Amino acid sequence: MYKDQREELYASPFCRAYWKEAAGEVRKTRMLVFAALMIALRVATKPLNVPIGANLRLSVNFFVNAYGAMVMGPVLSVMAAAVSDFLGWLLVPSGPYFVPFILTEMASSLLFALCLYRTRITVWRVVLSRFLVDFLVNIVLSTPITLLYYQMMLGKSYRVFNLPRFIKNIALFPLESVLLVLFLRFAIPPTRRIGFNVPPADELRFGRRDILLMAALFLLGGASVALFVVKR
Repeated sequence: MYKDQREELYASPFCRAYWKEAAGEVRKTRMLVFAALMIALRVATKPLNVPIGANLRLSVNFFVNAYGAMVMGPVLSVMAAAVSDFLGWLLVPSGPYFVPFILTEMASSLLFALCLYRTRITVWRVVLSRFLVDFLVNIVLSTPITLLYYQMMLGKSYRVFNLPRFIKNIALFPLESVLLVLFLRFAIPPTRRIGFNVPPADELRFGRRDILLMAALFLLGGASVALFVVKR
């Protein structure tokens, strides 16, 4: 375990103390107020995106998701994700509500929290968190849920859209990673000043190993998509 100016940090989320602290966030009034704010921001930013090329749009919602998970931890952030998913559909419905989609929201918050909550905030952790969400959630978990949604709720096949969605997630991964590092670098100092116990952003500087890691993960994701195409 590491030490910062106030409390211990954890080298890994795989210990009892980590989860005890994460569960304790639910009992803090200030953290619950913060969670309500994150829910509102997630609902407000979910439909927002920035076009960056042909059929490529950069969502801004994942900034709020990663930031909230870093502050709240895996327990409270997963609960907030579930609430924001339902409220988002309730306020801006885009079709019938399909409960399994809530799993993607909860899983993305969980992965961000496991990588960023109560630990040293480094570039490689931020990059890894973005890759896990892009690959494990947006591709691996989302695909069967989306297929099931189209079959059960719409009576259609979604298979034709699989490949473009896979390519989009892998193609945007490097850009999203860099932007998330920059966002957290500027968001962490004011968060610490207002009293939230998050680690400092001193290590959020890209080095050669970080770039190599991002390139390796990009190639891994690309190879996985290529393997999917070959086996179709």
